[in-house]
Amino acid sequence: MKVLKFGGTSMGSAIAIKKVKHIVESCHTPVVAVVSAVGGVTDKLVKASELAKANLDYSKLITEIETLHGQIINDLFDGKGQAKLSASMSDIWKELHQVLKGVSLTNELSTRSYDTIVGCGERWSSLILSHLLESGDLYDSRLFIKTELNGQGHQVKLNETMQAIGELKFSLKERTVFPGFIASNDAGDNTTLGRGGSDYSAALLAAGLDADALEIWTDVDGFMSADPRVIKRAYCIEHLSYAEAMELSHFGAKVIYPPTIIPALQKQIPIRVKNTFNTAAPGTLIDNQKDEQQSVKGLSSIRDVSLLTLQGNGMIGISGISMRMFTALAKQDINIVLISQASSESSISVVLASADVELARLALIKEFDKEISRQQINGVSVEKEMAVVAIVGEGMKHTSGVSGKLFNDVGRNGINIYAIAQGASELNISFVIHENDLRKTLNVVHEAFFLSQYQAIHLYQVGVGTVGKNLLKKIERQSERLMKTEHLSIRLAGLANSSQMIFNDRGLELESAIDVLKASSPATIDQFVEQIIANNHSNSVFVDCTASGLVAEKYQRLLENNISVVTANKIAGSSAYERYDKLKTTARKKGVKYLFETNVGAGLPIINTINSMVKSGDRILQLEAVLSGTLNYIVNNVSADKPLSEVVIEAKKKGYSEPDPRIDLGGTDVLRKLLILARESDYALEEQHVEITPFVPKDFFTDESVSDFIEHLKGYDAQFEQIRSEAEKNGKVIRYAASLKEGRAKVGFIEVDASHPFYNLADSNNKVILRSDYYYDHPMEIKGYGAGADVTAAGVFADIIKVVNL
Repeated sequence: MKVLKFGGTSMGSAIAIKKVKHIVESCHTPVVAVVSAVGGVTDKLVKASELAKANLDYSKLITEIETLHGQIINDLFDGKGQAKLSASMSDIWKELHQVLKGVSLTNELSTRSYDTIVGCGERWSSLILSHLLESGDLYDSRLFIKTELNGQGHQVKLNETMQAIGELKFSLKERTVFPGFIASNDAGDNTTLGRGGSDYSAALLAAGLDADALEIWTDVDGFMSADPRVIKRAYCIEHLSYAEAMELSHFGAKVIYPPTIIPALQKQIPIRVKNTFNTAAPGTLIDNQKDEQQSVKGLSSIRDVSLLTLQGNGMIGISGISMRMFTALAKQDINIVLISQASSESSISVVLASADVELARLALIKEFDKEISRQQINGVSVEKEMAVVAIVGEGMKHTSGVSGKLFNDVGRNGINIYAIAQGASELNISFVIHENDLRKTLNVVHEAFFLSQYQAIHLYQVGVGTVGKNLLKKIERQSERLMKTEHLSIRLAGLANSSQMIFNDRGLELESAIDVLKASSPATIDQFVEQIIANNHSNSVFVDCTASGLVAEKYQRLLENNISVVTANKIAGSSAYERYDKLKTTARKKGVKYLFETNVGAGLPIINTINSMVKSGDRILQLEAVLSGTLNYIVNNVSADKPLSEVVIEAKKKGYSEPDPRIDLGGTDVLRKLLILARESDYALEEQHVEITPFVPKDFFTDESVSDFIEHLKGYDAQFEQIRSEAEKNGKVIRYAASLKEGRAKVGFIEVDASHPFYNLADSNNKVILRSDYYYDHPMEIKGYGAGADVTAAGVFADIIKVVNL
């Protein structure tokens, strides 16, 4: 049996709830689903209760909640299902309105009324999911999870709760649903388990039912090595011990409500944190296994705290000071985040939520009034706007120098530490800093413990033609700047041409690498790829600067072995759609990059722009483009005095055209680019779906040599000039363009007048016009230099940097 808990974002919309349904129904074992309220609903209910207590209008908030649930129900169910579910929910709505009205009339918000109001969200969401699952039975958690008052909150009565849940063990069906968060006391009054309590509900159910596993489904991939909003290179932690997870949760990692871990720990039930919206991600596994190979597992932080310090020489050697201090704070129900005491016993510092610090200060002044008046205690000092940073890991106990490295790196970056706490277990080192330094601190510590001083890219390049040579020059020129500004070290670990290869783990000398390659022993592309895989370096990137189909065939194996691929080679992206899709899917699954911006437009950000539009929810409706800098150069330079064949020779010499100009003149190059753009725009086009007219008649495409082809092409000069001059007489110019509209793709000549965006497209420039849902009446245009080895190399270099910076 599994217990699956789904948070507010997982229940936040009809689309999300359908994902939840799929996850539940995909399990091949009995499932207990525990659900939070629809995202944002609990906050609205809390606000409504506060407004009602103040005798202010809360009806707008309740209407918003009703509308949200109504929309979800309408999107999930047909008319009959909607009516049935609405009827089931009506009693909860009536109860909510009655309680809020009572609060408004009396201007009193009792704990009982508050818990009834804020617990409605889970009751609604559990009804929705149980109806959607059809065969899923709905149980009321209030009948099983029992609490008693403890201070200002509710504490679970574990024995009674475990017994009540245990009695269900053999009667549950394959799929059952429980609302999270809600409970009841012995009198049958509604109670709650605190914000985040749905996690705790799930853990209690898992423990009581002796479940095989507890899964917490949320909107993140799992516990992260640091806050990803601050640390761009933070990664998901694959495994944590129960103790590590509790420490990270306590110190700000809001992935799991901290008490959740205790019932699972007691019953040794493994917990896995998963992402509802990225089910392929493995998530974080939490169990009793200790991984001491990695000294530090995670980095966590808490903002908006204050440091309160009790200090005075009169405290030294006096017993009972600590007890009195903590008792005074406990009487005010103040939670202490961190404790730090000087070895001389002359001061005790505690970290508290900033909202509690004034109450705490007054409580301590009252408690130590006599000592303060006698100047035995200096008073109570408060430092506001502070933050706590904690590094956590079971392996720190057996690793010397962790504290030294931590505080050396923090201090070296000018960050002041106000207090330090480290337990004897050495599981956690926590320290207090000013909140203004938090972002800087997290970056410094993450860099120190999770990344080396310089993040190294191990580059393996195949192809040393004009693009390949230019790329090596750019890496050589930019390497020092990248190390200084990006802390990024690019090592050319391998280089190959069509028949030779060389390797050096520490990095080849860029200036002499090509000469060394020429003197090396014969080798094949297969040998080159297998050696890359065998090297197994971190951040390995394979760069293809060829136009070889044989090289493109190796991408799949490289990606499957967690090696990123950056390519200027269009063949893979424009081959069979199934192959293209498999490459993209493999890269996503393996967490590596498959980047090919230079496949279209050389250094122009065309593919990246389309990717950003699609990811933002936009939809590409139409595309019109001049995609061949070579062919645009040709049509712009052919004239009555300069025939087609002469301009083709000129384009080849300048490096604008492919080594064999027939690839350009046959339209193959434009066809490939159009296929790539269409696919990146979510159109699954194959080559046969594109209507293509070649630049020159098919008769000219034979098996003759390149030089013979150009000689043969002279016979077409006069005919091409007639086409060009005829357009010119009509005030138009010819362009060789690609288009995609309503899924139909074309490549061929068009004639445009001065009103068309392509009319003044000079030299070898490319231009793409995109019409989408967001950019239809005012289409997006991307224009720029679209051919040449230098700009292509620049685009490849940019993709290499993206491998680590995306």
